[in-house]
Amino acid sequence: MQLGFVSAILADLKLEEVLALAADEGFGCVELMCWPPGRADRRYAGVTHLDVTDFTEEQAEHVRGLVELHGVTISGLGYYPNPLDADPAHRAAVAEHLVKVIRAAPRIGVSVVNTFIGRDHTRCVADNLAQVPEVWMPIVKEARAAGVRVGIEHCPMLFSDDEWPGGKNVACTPQTWRHLFAAFDAVAPGTVGLNFDPSHLVWQFIDCGRALREFGSHLVHVHAKDERIDRDRLYQVGVMGQGWHVPKLPGLGDVNWGQFFAALTDTGYKGPVCVEVEDRAYEGSLAERTRALRQSRKFLEQFIG
Repeated sequence: MQLGFVSAILADLKLEEVLALAADEGFGCVELMCWPPGRADRRYAGVTHLDVTDFTEEQAEHVRGLVELHGVTISGLGYYPNPLDADPAHRAAVAEHLVKVIRAAPRIGVSVVNTFIGRDHTRCVADNLAQVPEVWMPIVKEARAAGVRVGIEHCPMLFSDDEWPGGKNVACTPQTWRHLFAAFDAVAPGTVGLNFDPSHLVWQFIDCGRALREFGSHLVHVHAKDERIDRDRLYQVGVMGQGWHVPKLPGLGDVNWGQFFAALTDTGYKGPVCVEVEDRAYEGSLAERTRALRQSRKFLEQFIG
């Protein structure tokens, strides 16, 4: 396994600066954010370390050169919008850009693109799953043609009352994963898998080790992020309330990392494990964010070596 990080936390740095920092801090890889340039509509979105909107061969050659220069590989390209948004125009724009990310990946030697399935949060799970083939099958076929695997992250994307009751990502439980993989594997076997992040399971009270062992053959990429459950807040608002769980650096929350890596190694996974910093206690400055990455690396090295 290779230890890396998600570049979203370094939004103010250029690509070459991100790769240089990764090399200086002892990371072997980076997941690069590929949002279209423009205003972000939420935290950690809108970060563009690789602009694929009009990706030329000259740009691809430049990126390949930077990777070789710094000795840091690109674990995957990341773009995390809502492909099942209720607005058809927004859906179309998201799908168009996601295809551009997929087509850019092999040109710089990358075989993984990470994203969300999405969800219209005003509709039930069954209705959302019924919309998946129309939106997603053309994208999956593009990925298969490009030789790219799509890693679906499973965060429910439920952070506020505006996203109640279901959040904005339907692919957040083993039940929905089974449904989606059955549909995708019938068209493009092995093309769609999981970008697995234990932090999203701990607050849903889903057994992380069991999920890894069941879906180990579908692992494409792994995020390392922790989640702290605030028991006092949970008592006040219940599981249907807000604000009772918060992202933390690995080792500072309720993920059992020993059990996580035991299950991960049982699956035979040998790919990247990328730290995803979303801990607000470490976001005050570039120095603090760098310290967050360094602290996370030191903690995780006891499991990865």
